[in-house]
Amino acid sequence: QVQLVESGGGLVQAGDSLRLSCAASGRTFSRHGMGWFRQAPGKERELVAAIDWSGAVRSYAAFAKGRFTISRDTAKNTVYLQMNSLKPEDTAVYFCAADRRERAMVTLSTAGYWGQGTQVTVSS
Repeated sequence: QVQLVESGGGLVQAGDSLRLSCAASGRTFSRHGMGWFRQAPGKERELVAAIDWSGAVRSYAAFAKGRFTISRDTAKNTVYLQMNSLKPEDTAVYFCAADRRERAMVTLSTAGYWGQGTQVTVSS
């Protein structure tokens, strides 16, 4: 059974940092793009950051640039999201996802594997 399990969420204050982890099991995603998405109450799910299969190419949503960093450890089948300078508007459930295609960047419409999500709450 393929699973993506996120961890690292929690309640923090504005300006704090969090590091999210997503551990994959059941198969390797070494040739798949992976990424982080988030969904706030009443809002659409949106891409936060994506990383290609090699780890060499990364893309970020405008709100994440300069504050968030995505990385992956292929040997551990794990992807990370380092979030710095958190703001109350970053409050959301954060989901890890892997693209269903090989050697392609993950998008909302092409993600084939999802984690269950981890809550991030930033207080002002």
